[in-house]
Amino acid sequence: MKLDRRSFLQTSVGTGAFVLAGAGIGSGIGTTTQFVVRPPGAKQGSEFLRSCIRCFQCGLMCPNMAIKPMGLKNGLAAIFTPHINPREQACMLCMKCGEVCPTDALEKIHSDYDSIQSKVKMGQAEVDPSVCYSYNGRLCGVCYDACPFPEEALKLKLFAQPEVDTDKCVGCGLCERACIHIPEAIRIYPSEKSVTNS
Repeated sequence: MKLDRRSFLQTSVGTGAFVLAGAGIGSGIGTTTQFVVRPPGAKQGSEFLRSCIRCFQCGLMCPNMAIKPMGLKNGLAAIFTPHINPREQACMLCMKCGEVCPTDALEKIHSDYDSIQSKVKMGQAEVDPSVCYSYNGRLCGVCYDACPFPEEALKLKLFAQPEVDTDKCVGCGLCERACIHIPEAIRIYPSEKSVTNS
């Protein structure tokens, strides 16, 4: 098969990026901190990067296809590690990702209420009253309907204004995914910063 100039360059760039990324995996060299939402049960920060072998079994197992591998823009130390962007697809708390993790980078957590409430802390939902419809004269409440723990993690005040209970919110992102406002009026902020390579 003949390889033209354009194909050669594309292949070379892709291969070079992969090799460079591989060299930086877990090295911790030149690390900085960025906010990253990890799958449920993930170890924190650099401990997660050391434990995760980038097999991506968690992402393949995820029935909601919420778990994605990180790209180069997140830094070499975090390349190919799993993360979740709730606005694109949220976690449905099935706990299947931890079942297939071969290194315990993701803790195995039972999918019952008590286990999830006590062990899952992917992040924290925060409402922005300046853009939330219910805080600006229009009834909504869509985030409340999406919450797996209504009246606990998320409550509605007068005029359907959402209020987050920080002790009960597990950071699954279903509220953020469901929010009909653009940009979203409720967002998940990770519980801790995750170390990445700058």
